[in-house]
Amino acid sequence: MRLDLFLKASRLVLRRSVAKQLCDAGAVKINGIAARASREIAQGDEISIRRGSRTTVARVVAIPNTKQVSRAGAASLVDVVSDVKEQDPLLP
Repeated sequence: MRLDLFLKASRLVLRRSVAKQLCDAGAVKINGIAARASREIAQGDEISIRRGSRTTVARVVAIPNTKQVSRAGAASLVDVVSDVKEQDPLLP
């Protein structure tokens, strides 16, 4: 399954167009390497998404058979490893 479709199906990103924009900006990495929206993902891959000062790292547990997944099913696709908001060094 393509990365942008997986991000939408797993609800890590709400819209596929936003997932594509994040990939084009270099904000999405798979196993530490910047990834394009069309990259195929595999079970066990680690996805890192940087949005502003927040970085989310999730591990792929399962890949769905269809593009649309229920809300309960989406939660079982990934295991969130970390979700960190980085402190701005200029603020006290």
